[in-house]
Amino acid sequence: MARHRFMFLLSCITVSLGVVAAGSTATVATMGAPASGASTGRVWMAISGGSDQTCGIRTDHTLWCWGENTFGQLGLGDKTDRNVPSQVGGGADWASISTGSVHTCGTRTDHTLWCWGWNFSGQLGLGDRTERLRPTQVGFASDWAQISAGGYHSCGIRINHTLWCWGYNGFGALGVGGVHNRGRPTQVGHLSDWAQISLGGSHTCGIHLDRTLWCWGYDPDGQLGVGDRTDRHRPTQVGHGTAWAQVGTGEAHTCGVHANHTLWCWGANRDGELGLGNTTRRLEPVQVGRGTDWTRISAGFSHTCGLRAHHTLWCWGSNGTGELGLGDTTWRAQPAQVVRTDWGRIILGDFRTCGIRTNDTLWCWGYNSSGELGLGDTTNRLVPNKV
Repeated sequence: MARHRFMFLLSCITVSLGVVAAGSTATVATMGAPASGASTGRVWMAISGGSDQTCGIRTDHTLWCWGENTFGQLGLGDKTDRNVPSQVGGGADWASISTGSVHTCGTRTDHTLWCWGWNFSGQLGLGDRTERLRPTQVGFASDWAQISAGGYHSCGIRINHTLWCWGYNGFGALGVGGVHNRGRPTQVGHLSDWAQISLGGSHTCGIHLDRTLWCWGYDPDGQLGVGDRTDRHRPTQVGHGTAWAQVGTGEAHTCGVHANHTLWCWGANRDGELGLGNTTRRLEPVQVGRGTDWTRISAGFSHTCGLRAHHTLWCWGSNGTGELGLGDTTWRAQPAQVVRTDWGRIILGDFRTCGIRTNDTLWCWGYNSSGELGLGDTTNRLVPNKV
């Protein structure tokens, strides 16, 4: 199992790892007990999972990170891994957080943007390639509304709905034309109508205010959804629909929710991550089942999870480390329900999953070699465990 994608960066080759297993029967597993020593009384408002690090914002707007810290991606001033949530600085003004492969970015309540961690491709947006061990402000602007960190690039939407990207651009993932890296935020086009942005390993997708969907970057598995396997260096519209409500990007696949609450997926499908009952990749969006009650979607390295009406959680795809939360390591090619009906938010890391329930408690499961589940150890979990 590849724990970091930085070797892929050096060779410019994407390697998709799979778990060979069988079965796609819906399963409900037993919820795990809170971990010994875990902060069971904490309440959370946001969570983000990178390759091997996890960060979350509590309802008091403090920021906490844990897991792999080889490049300072936890923002704690050192390179020591943490297996329990550790507070980043002393501030209580964090608004949003996004973790990439080995870097992290977040916005504060004053709309300033801060990044830290590995910076080989300029993904911190600071104009150099020097890693940072603590949050460092990106420029002086105080108008950042949204941030997303990908494999080795970052993108953000400003209050005026303009889109800006920076970092690794070897396959056109920045959408600014060409394949040259950018060390500082660079505007994507001239439009000021971006509503949402989501970054995968080396591809990017975004939704305009008119609900059209656009993708660009690396496309060997059809993850752009434009009907072929050709990289795009600028935003390219996916189909002709104007009804996209949300999009989630994985390493080499993408899923989106329509305004009518139907779910659609496309791209790589080696482990059934598209939820279509097989392992055939798709070059264009294909509807997942016939449900019309999907509300949110999140994509990991090769697994996918989504929320449906009534707060139910469903996962599918690779499951070699229990990332589906179903109590086993059998992959699923169709959505399978995870225990409980009170899930409020969901986020996927490479081979793990974390969810915030409606009572604002945080639960994580799956891969845990660096303590990225925040449970005080490095043992994988096959079912949700409270952090």
